[in-house]
Amino acid sequence: MTRRVRTRIAPSPTGFLHLGTARTALFSWAFARHHGGDFILRIEDTDEARSTQEAVDQIIAAMRWLRLDYDEGPYFQMQRLGRYREVIAKMLGEGTAYRCYCSPQELEAMRETQRARGEKPRYDGRWRPEAGKNLGMPPSAVAPVVRFKNPRSGVVTWNDMVKGPISISNDELDDLIIARPAPGGAKDPGAVGTPTYNFCVVVDDLDMQISHVLRGDDHVNNTPRQINILRALGAELPEYGHVPMILGPDGDKLSKRHGAVSVTQYEDAGYLREAMVNYLARLGWSHGDDELFDRDQLVRWFDGKHLARSPAQWDLTKLNWVNAQALKKIDINVLAGLLAGRLQRRGLIVEADAPLAGMCTLFRDRCVTTEELADWLAMYFSEVKPSDADLAAHVTPQVGPALVALADSLAEVPWDKASISEAIKSVLAAHGLKMPQLAHAVRVLVCGRAQTPAIDAVLELFARERVLARLRRS
Repeated sequence: MTRRVRTRIAPSPTGFLHLGTARTALFSWAFARHHGGDFILRIEDTDEARSTQEAVDQIIAAMRWLRLDYDEGPYFQMQRLGRYREVIAKMLGEGTAYRCYCSPQELEAMRETQRARGEKPRYDGRWRPEAGKNLGMPPSAVAPVVRFKNPRSGVVTWNDMVKGPISISNDELDDLIIARPAPGGAKDPGAVGTPTYNFCVVVDDLDMQISHVLRGDDHVNNTPRQINILRALGAELPEYGHVPMILGPDGDKLSKRHGAVSVTQYEDAGYLREAMVNYLARLGWSHGDDELFDRDQLVRWFDGKHLARSPAQWDLTKLNWVNAQALKKIDINVLAGLLAGRLQRRGLIVEADAPLAGMCTLFRDRCVTTEELADWLAMYFSEVKPSDADLAAHVTPQVGPALVALADSLAEVPWDKASISEAIKSVLAAHGLKMPQLAHAVRVLVCGRAQTPAIDAVLELFARERVLARLRRS
């Protein structure tokens, strides 16, 4: 690279950070980290009516959860209005932008006429300054917009990092509005309203020296317009890469019914950030046949190549598998810390000396998410309510005397797995029972369910008093 790599993610705070934007952020972050460059967070909040502070907070929280640390930002476009207006004034002075006084009614009539002729609706350039063209006096009742004077001829071409060479003829592009009407602009023709998205993006990328722009392929049509504005400003162009959309399992656009919720909802649901990073990276990118990898491997491998040209499909079953694998590999003390927080958010009291690491070790292979793991561990910290069916099936009169004897024996033995196992075997022998008969009854009473891992391993992790109390209530 002859230019320092600087990438950015620029979400709009009109909604929460969703999966597609999170994937783009991940790709941009990994590319910058791979090349020792910079990753920038920019909040594109010029849509004042729909932007909210809640969405800003969630975007930042989602980035923090995914550990997509940014080197600069967050920058807010609404705090840069002076800079945008400064550039617009320069362009107006140089003739690369102009004021357009078409009313909304005129524009709609223009489009209707074009549709009637079978043409693509577009601005016809009636206020575009040209040599020898008489524009006449501007109407006093119309607050003007500012339009970019797009080249009338030639082709915009770029070599897309994902799609390869793309060319779009300039005669396909009309003169883009780069600033909306200013309030009271009819009385102050020199006023400039709020700059538009496509213009703000260009100035931001220029000022922030963005070298590579990775984004969804729904932005492909914006790219030639942005390239033309950058060229009008005499700027060095970034390299662009347009990543195909993420589709639902049915091949349609990803929607809420498929799992297109905010990224932080996956955190709430008990998915591990490393699993989400792993899975998102594989949606549209590959490194050979590697399915499971960590963050460091991703950074080493992500050089901007091997990005898929075809849309990826969201597969919750695959995400669950990736998360289950991550749950088995995560450091047990880190996992215990996550579970402590999750249990406490349920209102449960987790004693400082509770053997959470042991509990996690015993149950994590049975779980897909930390929420499922918390469901298992909750029995150690709150009362359980066995179902009537389980009580009737397993806590029978035949087993009752053995349960009393087991409680008495467990009150005296050392509290470890081996001693608990010996106590259970002695009671079985004394009462002529088989292991399943007694073990299922103990599980139902102590754990609230009939199926668990080995009962001696499960009981060892309980406080002795809790086990005795639950056995004796039979």
